[in-house]
Amino acid sequence: MVFFPSISRTISSSLRKVRFLSNIPENTVYGGPKPQNPNQRVTLMTLRQKYKKGEAITMVTGYDYPSGVHIDMAGIDICLVGDSASMVVHGHDTTLPITLDEMLVHCRSVARGAKRPLLVGDLPFGTYESSTKQAVDTAVRVLKEGGMDAIKLEGGAPSRITAAKSIVEAGIAVIGHVGLTPQAISVLGGFRPQGRNIDSAVKVVETAMALQEAGCFSVVLECVPAPVAAAATSALQIPTIGIGAGPFCSGQVLVYHDLLGMLQHPHHAKVTPKFCKQFGQVGDVINKALLEYKEEVTNGSFPSSAHSPYKIGAADMDGFLNELQKLGFSDAASAAAAAAEKIQTS
Repeated sequence: MVFFPSISRTISSSLRKVRFLSNIPENTVYGGPKPQNPNQRVTLMTLRQKYKKGEAITMVTGYDYPSGVHIDMAGIDICLVGDSASMVVHGHDTTLPITLDEMLVHCRSVARGAKRPLLVGDLPFGTYESSTKQAVDTAVRVLKEGGMDAIKLEGGAPSRITAAKSIVEAGIAVIGHVGLTPQAISVLGGFRPQGRNIDSAVKVVETAMALQEAGCFSVVLECVPAPVAAAATSALQIPTIGIGAGPFCSGQVLVYHDLLGMLQHPHHAKVTPKFCKQFGQVGDVINKALLEYKEEVTNGSFPSSAHSPYKIGAADMDGFLNELQKLGFSDAASAAAAAAEKIQTS
């Protein structure tokens, strides 16, 4: 056998750059990337252990590299790249317009920033309802092209339960989603809480059970009364993640922008749910900083010499001024000389 050490080093270097997905077995015999450190990466096993111990699971929905970095640094268990990006980032009134290609851009951005959490990508509306083949193909793209560890889909209709089952059978971890399912607002008549009467409450529990039976490792319960969420959590043997569903779920999820109080704008006020607690007022800080920036640029105090760090030596400066004079740019030479003097004295 001919051995090419330079090629081997190149391949090894490339493999080291690959993000270690949590669905690679921790005791793998694969001789590529070094084994994962379970203390650094959240896996399905991590979540199962927390669930068995009764420890709350934390999830935050993020859409880009900066949010991924912050979610990672905070030690959040799961980072969901949600189709709510359609509303929060793209400015639409619903989640329906966002495309799979747009979602994949968000997924890749988050994956570059969040190395520790389990990464879950939403399947956007219109990408998994037609057939099980379409559902599996879309889920595969979310993992292969988006860098996600798992996918989330909205349950309810039997076809979606079947889609979840097919995706799990294809070897992809799935989170289900019941209660208020934003992709179904055409049927629901808007963003309306669910489980507020007998039939609707029973349906929430039964749908959650069906998603568990399909192989989902967790179920999101959105905008349902706390007792209904408690019933579903008790009936299931997998974790529930609540959003507007009270304190009795196995964990909670909020949108990054919402919990930070990031956006102070009429559109965002319209799409921010009433159940969201703002743990910060980042939007006020952003607005204040932008106003200060505008003011300092307007009055000429920014940038000062402290923020003009790049220097040109005295000899080079003299040569530069001479060259400008030779080119007939005497005004430019005067401007450069005055700027150099001002920077030195400020």
